[in-house]
Amino acid sequence: MNLNKIHSIYFVGIGGIGMSAIARYFSVNGKKVAGYDKTPSSITEGLQNIDIEIHFEDDVKNIPISFLDKENTLVVYTPAVPKGHSELNYFIQNNFTVLKRAEILGRITESTFCLAVAGTHGKTTTSSILGHIMQPSKATAFLGGIAENYNSNLILGEDKVSVVEADEFDRSFLQLSPNIACITSMDADHLDIYGEHEALKQSFIEFSNKVSNTLIVAKGIPLKGLTYAIEEEASYKVFNLKIDKGTYYFDVQTPTSVIKNIEFNLPGKHNIMNALAALAMADVYGISLEEIKKRLATFKGVQRRFSYKIKSDKVVLIDDYAHHPTEINAVENSVREMYPKEKVVVVFQPHLFSRTRDFADEFAAALSKFDEVILLDIYPARELPIKGVSSSWLLDKIDLKNKQLSTKERLVNNVSKSSAKIVVMLGAGDIGLLVNDVKDALEKEYNL
Repeated sequence: MNLNKIHSIYFVGIGGIGMSAIARYFSVNGKKVAGYDKTPSSITEGLQNIDIEIHFEDDVKNIPISFLDKENTLVVYTPAVPKGHSELNYFIQNNFTVLKRAEILGRITESTFCLAVAGTHGKTTTSSILGHIMQPSKATAFLGGIAENYNSNLILGEDKVSVVEADEFDRSFLQLSPNIACITSMDADHLDIYGEHEALKQSFIEFSNKVSNTLIVAKGIPLKGLTYAIEEEASYKVFNLKIDKGTYYFDVQTPTSVIKNIEFNLPGKHNIMNALAALAMADVYGISLEEIKKRLATFKGVQRRFSYKIKSDKVVLIDDYAHHPTEINAVENSVREMYPKEKVVVVFQPHLFSRTRDFADEFAAALSKFDEVILLDIYPARELPIKGVSSSWLLDKIDLKNKQLSTKERLVNNVSKSSAKIVVMLGAGDIGLLVNDVKDALEKEYNL
């Protein structure tokens, strides 16, 4: 399949964070783009604003006529689309060229010099930092989140160089052709796909074998490559780390030199590791350390990655995508680092019945570190319920006096009743849609 000869691309699940970046990329590069998604969102609205036609009812009659020419139409879908989807099945049954999102991203990386960020945590932030470092115009970055500097999940630049997230879900990253890659972590996750942690580790080994130029790994990951770490010996090492008024300052030792007094504004040591991984990849690619230092100081973060929705002396509201125990621990560490004396309430929406089951004890331990917990129902995503697995079951495991279940409808009221000054909202489901309701209520309550 020659992408240059394809005129029309139809996306089934166009509103997904990864799908929408690719849709936007093809649209701005002159392809005719349309698609389906289950519900309208700010992402679909943004695509419609650049004249991409989108509908929200699964019906073959809604597919624009110009996309029914199978010689000139490519169909891209996300694995999140259910098997009974009538539009997707129409394309398959009528022998259109139909590719998963990972496959089309793989085709793009085949024809570019590819910098790929892999790992069970930190992919989106690291790739967003790297995409920002590689600007202006040195690379096009496909992101799994909305970069605050660009208000987009696509950073357009040089079309011969790509920055991509290498997603281990469904073994998608094995479709990529990475030249330079980093692996941030290999913690157990997606066990609904892999079954065992060992199978997940094996897929990362397979990914590392695909890297044609340089592999960079967080120190401690048992793969051969350049390493990076904070305050311990590694190929790339952060040292002299200080915090001043919520900003980090640090030095970095590279394999060949030292760069001093780097400024970085994202909270949490896990974000220092993300910044260091991006610095290492950019350095290997050939960006000057002085340029990297300048770009790190101006990086504003990623939406739903420790995003301050309210930051005042009276109350603080933080929104984060964390949906794995390791990520929840990272957020809690960051909050304690920034607000060591304040009471913290966490609102958590578990994501997937299988993940909740597989990591119940770890979730309970992580959530027990907060001062107060409010649990929403499990967000099912692609799954059917699992008997005995529920938010009530998880709540019983949490070792806290101040803990409760909440419906979405009661959430604003429950948060308002808390005496905590710091409110943290976590999860990968639709909890992000509730954040503004909580924000509006707190602003009203505190006259902000």
